[in-house]
Amino acid sequence: MSDLQLDAIWAEYRSSIEAFLHSRISNRSEVEDLLQEVLIKTYENLTSLKNSQSVKAWLFQIANHAIIDYYRRTAKGRGLSEDDLWYGGEDDDVRQQLAQCIAPFIQGLPDDEAALLNAVELQGMSQKEYAEVHDLSYSTLKSRVQKSRRDLRALFDGCCQFDLDKDGRLIEFEEKPKPCPPPAGKLGC
Repeated sequence: MSDLQLDAIWAEYRSSIEAFLHSRISNRSEVEDLLQEVLIKTYENLTSLKNSQSVKAWLFQIANHAIIDYYRRTAKGRGLSEDDLWYGGEDDDVRQQLAQCIAPFIQGLPDDEAALLNAVELQGMSQKEYAEVHDLSYSTLKSRVQKSRRDLRALFDGCCQFDLDKDGRLIEFEEKPKPCPPPAGKLGC
């Protein structure tokens, strides 16, 4: 591929890769260094890309390897401090913000599923505790939680396109061009 194609690829994906790196590394200057490292590896290995349709996944794979290498380098000779880790602990504020985003989708589910996911996912009730309180077998409840999560995912899929890595973790999302359909008339999108 020519430099012109590399420029076009980099222009399209740079900000997504930078966000991906920053989601795993808190130090801004380290993120900039890794971004340059990803660009160099992209340039050096662009000819090895066999399918131009998979360029995005390929770039994120390079970025993921750069993160792994970064943590290997920083871990040698010293222990990692909490400041080295972006996710040193559970951030209740972020959890509350996410709950506000997810709650309307949960309320878009049938009432029994909404109550279940609200208690388990948003309020933090254990599945065993929920099963005991509602006089359900634990295995039945686990099945209901899985089904409710699939139904919730279907609501999200109606609104956004998700890109996941090979382990199923969210890399990027994009809102679909059409407005989000309100499920069962419950959401005021």
